[in-house]
Amino acid sequence: MSTTTASTNTPIDELDPREFIIIKGAKVNNLKSLSVAIPRNKLVVVTGLSGSGKSSLAFDTLFAEGQRMYVESLSSYARQFLGRMEKPEVDYIKGVSPAIAIEQKVSTRNPRSTVGTSTEIYDYLKLLFARIGKTYSPVSGEEVKRDSVTSIVDFIMSKEEGARLMILCPLIHKEDRTFEQELNVLLQKGYTRVLVDGSPFFIEDLLEDESKAKEGNIEVLIDRGVVQHDEDTQFRFSDSVQTALFEGEGDCIIDLPDEGRFAFSDRFEADGILFEEPSVNLFTFNNPYGACKRCEGFGKILGIDKDLVIPDKSLSVYDGAIAPWRSETMRKWVQPLLKHGIEFDFPIHRAYNELTKAEQELLWTGNKYFKGLNKFFEHLESKTHKIQYRVLLSRYRGRTDCPECKGTRLRGDASYVKINDSSITDLVLLPIEQVHNFFSELKITAHEEKIAGRLVKEIKNRIDYLSRVGLGYLTLNRLTSTLSGGEYQRIKLSTSLGSALVGSMYILDEPSIGLHPRDTDRLISVLLSLRDLGNTVVVVEHEEKVMRAADQIIDIGPDAGSHGGELVFQGTIDEMLGTDTTYTAKYLNGTEKLEVPTQRRKWNNSLLIKGARENNLQNLDVEIPLGVLSVVTGVSGSGKSTLIKRLLYPALGKTLGTVSEQTGKMDALEGSLKTVTQIEFVDQNPIGKSSRSNPVTYVKAYDAIRQLFTDQGLAKQRGYKPAFFSFNVDGGRCETCQGEGVVKIEMQFMADIQLTCESCKGKRFKQEILEVKYNEKNISDVLEMTIDDAIDFFAEEKSVVNKLIPLQEVGLGYIRLGQSSNSLSGGEAQRVKLAYFLGKGKGTSKDHILFIFDEPTTGLHFHDIAKLMKSINALIEQGNSVVIIEHNTEVIKCADWILDLGPEGGDKGGKLCFAGTPEDMIKLKDNYTAQYLAEVL
Repeated sequence: MSTTTASTNTPIDELDPREFIIIKGAKVNNLKSLSVAIPRNKLVVVTGLSGSGKSSLAFDTLFAEGQRMYVESLSSYARQFLGRMEKPEVDYIKGVSPAIAIEQKVSTRNPRSTVGTSTEIYDYLKLLFARIGKTYSPVSGEEVKRDSVTSIVDFIMSKEEGARLMILCPLIHKEDRTFEQELNVLLQKGYTRVLVDGSPFFIEDLLEDESKAKEGNIEVLIDRGVVQHDEDTQFRFSDSVQTALFEGEGDCIIDLPDEGRFAFSDRFEADGILFEEPSVNLFTFNNPYGACKRCEGFGKILGIDKDLVIPDKSLSVYDGAIAPWRSETMRKWVQPLLKHGIEFDFPIHRAYNELTKAEQELLWTGNKYFKGLNKFFEHLESKTHKIQYRVLLSRYRGRTDCPECKGTRLRGDASYVKINDSSITDLVLLPIEQVHNFFSELKITAHEEKIAGRLVKEIKNRIDYLSRVGLGYLTLNRLTSTLSGGEYQRIKLSTSLGSALVGSMYILDEPSIGLHPRDTDRLISVLLSLRDLGNTVVVVEHEEKVMRAADQIIDIGPDAGSHGGELVFQGTIDEMLGTDTTYTAKYLNGTEKLEVPTQRRKWNNSLLIKGARENNLQNLDVEIPLGVLSVVTGVSGSGKSTLIKRLLYPALGKTLGTVSEQTGKMDALEGSLKTVTQIEFVDQNPIGKSSRSNPVTYVKAYDAIRQLFTDQGLAKQRGYKPAFFSFNVDGGRCETCQGEGVVKIEMQFMADIQLTCESCKGKRFKQEILEVKYNEKNISDVLEMTIDDAIDFFAEEKSVVNKLIPLQEVGLGYIRLGQSSNSLSGGEAQRVKLAYFLGKGKGTSKDHILFIFDEPTTGLHFHDIAKLMKSINALIEQGNSVVIIEHNTEVIKCADWILDLGPEGGDKGGKLCFAGTPEDMIKLKDNYTAQYLAEVL
C-alpha cells in the first residue's frame, strides 16, 4: 500500500505533524497496515461499510494513542497504578492532540445524575441564585431583607437637617435576672433612660417605683439627637445603631416624632419567620443541607400512585373512577361526595379526565362535606397492624413524585429565593427552550451584573448549545439514566462545547443517531463551531448530510471484516461525487440506491392504543397495523419512544404475561390482541452482560462446531468430549484466564485494563486441545474467523452454515465468531438478535410475533441498510409484524404504514400528525418528515 496521502500526494513521511495527525502502518483489528494523514483543525468524517475498520482507526488507534500519551505524561507515582497500557499496533503516530472520545453509551445509572448536573448548568444556577437571588416571604410576598448598620444610618441621613430622632432597642429580659437587677445592669452600662409604652422615664425613678413599668412595653433609649449632614453626626449615629442592635439582640427602633416609628432588624426574617440565607448548599440536592428531607434528594418516594388509584380516567366519580372506593366496605367514603357534591358544584357525572385541575385536586384534599383521598390513605396507614389494610395499601403504592418537593429534590424554602419572579425549582422543571427564553429576557442591575455577569454568560452558552444539538425539549431535572444513547452523546457534546477547549481532538461515534433529518442541520452547526474554536473533529458517521458538511472524508473499505481495513478514498465531498470506486460514492452520487417497494402490503388486523398521555403524549388514539412493516417517525422528542416503549410494549406484554415493566399513562389497549402470540423488543442493549457471551454462542452455532471437533480422530483417541472445546467450563480451557484470552487488571482511579493472557497467548485453550484440527484449523483459529470466512470454511457442514447464514444476511459477516458481545456496538447487538429470530423462523411457525426495533440503522452504511430491510421483510413473510422507530428516510420509504408524531419535540409535540402510506405522506405540506421523504421517493 502506498504511503502517500490521497489528499496531498505528498509522501506521508514528509508531512508536517503541526498540520496533520499522521498515522503510519496501523494494523489494529482488521486494518491492513493503513497509513493516513488527518488534517488538523478540520471536520473529518470517517465512513465505510459496517465492519470495515472505521472504529478501529478512530477509537482503537487514534483515541487509544491520545489516551496512552496522556497517561505517559502523569507522574511516576500515578503511572505505577496504570500498569502498561498497550500501544496500538501501528508503526507510528505523530501530531496527536489531547483526545476526547464521545461515544454512544449511557454510562451512568446514578439516580442523582440529571441533565442539569451532567451539563454543569445546575452548578452555575446554584451559584447564581446564591449570589443574586432575593428571598420572598411566602406569607406576605414581601422581600426578606437583613438591615445593616450602614442601611439604617443611610435611612437616618436621608431625613432633612434638623429632624429630631431617638435610637431605641427593646429591653431583653434575661431569665436568670429580676426586673430590678436588669435595670441596675443598664445603669452600670451607662444608660439613664427607658421608654415605657412610649413615655420616657429615668431608670432611677423606675427603681424607686417599679409599679410604673410592670406590664408596659419597655425600650432602652440608646441615643437621641438631631439630623446633621456631616461626618461627625454620621459616625455618632453609626455607633449608636450598632449598640442598639447589640443590646436589642438584632432589633433597633428609630423614633422620628414628626414621622413615626421605624423598626429594623439585622436578622434575616419577615412575617415572624426566620429564613435561611441563600448559599450554594441551600440549592444542592446532593448535600443533606439542601436536599428535601422527605425524599433525601431523589425526587421520588414510595407513595400513593395516582394512576393506580384512578386507573380509568374516562369514568366519572359516580361510575366508580376511584378504585379503592368501589368495594362495599369502602363505599362509605364516596357517599358524602355523591350526596353533597351539588352543594359545592362538583360534577359527579363528568369523566375524571374532563374535570378541571382544581376539581381533580379537591378529590384528594376534600372539604367540609367529605374527606378526600389523602385522609382516606392516612386512615389506612393508621390501621397497618391489620393485614387487610396493609394489602389494600400495597395495591395503590408506586414510585411517585415526592409531594413535598414536587420532584425537584430540594428543601421547600429553596423555592422562596427568586430571580425575576422565578425560583431555581421553577427553572429545572421547564423545558430547556423556555429556560433559554428566561435568560434571554433576564434584566439585572449594574451591581448584579458585576457579581453574576460571568455566571449568566456561562449558563446562556451551555443552554444555547443544548438547544442547538436538538435537546431543547428536555428539562434540567430529567434523569440522565432515562436518556437514549443519542441524547446522552449530544449532552456530552454540548458539555464539551461549553467548556470551550482549544487544540484538542474530539472523536465522535455517530452523533446523528436518534436525530430527525431536520435536527441534523443543527448538529452540523455545532460540530462546525467545535472545529472553529480550533479543534480537530473526527466523526465516525454514515449520515449523508454530515458527509456533505465535512472538510474531508476518509472512506475505509472496500468491504467489511477481512476484506476491509484499507484506505479506499480520502478527499472532499466534491471529489467523492466525481468517483464511483467505493460503495459510499455510489450511494452519494446516485448510481446505487435502495429500491422502493413496488407495492405496499395491505392489513386487516390492528392494535389500538387509546388515550395515551405518558410524558408529552396529548391523549392520543393510535392504530398500529399487524402483519405489515410500520414505521414510527417524527422529530427528536416528539414522543415516539414513549408511545412504543412505554405504552405498546409493556401493555401488550402484560396481556401475554411476559413483561412486568410499568405501563405508562393510557386508557386502554384494544384491537386484535388474540392474534399476537409473542412480543419481542429488539433494542440496542448488549446481547449478554458477560464477556464470555459472543455471537456464535447466541445463535447456537457453537454447539455444532464443538461436535465437529469432538468427531476428529485425535479427539476420539484422547477421549475429548464437546465440553473440552468450550471456553466456559473447566476441561480444555486455559485456567489462567479461564477461557477469556485476556486478564483484567483492576485500576484504582481509571477504567480497568485488559492484558493478553501470558499462559495461552490469548488462544483461550490448553496446548493439547489446540492440537486437534479440522481442515488444518484448531478451535482457536476457528473462533478468530469472521462469519463470512467461516461460512466458506464450513461449506460442507450444513448444521453450522444454517446457523451462521442469518448473521451474514443482516450484514454482520465481518464480525469474528469468538468476538466478545461487550465489543459489539448497539446496532451490531441489535442485528445479532435479529439474526437469532431469523434463524428460529426458518421452519414453519404458528406464532405471530410482534417485533419492535429501536433505530436498527444505527451504525449502518447505505449498502448495509439494503441487507437489513431484506431481513426485516423476511420476518414479515414468516407471518410476523414489525414496528420500527426510525428517522432514516431510506427505511421510512420502505414502510407499508407510517405513524408520524410531532409537530415539534417536548411540549409542542405528542400529537399524531399523520398515519398512512409513504405515497400519501409526501402530499403533506407543513410536515418535516414529508419534506425529507419526498427527496428519496
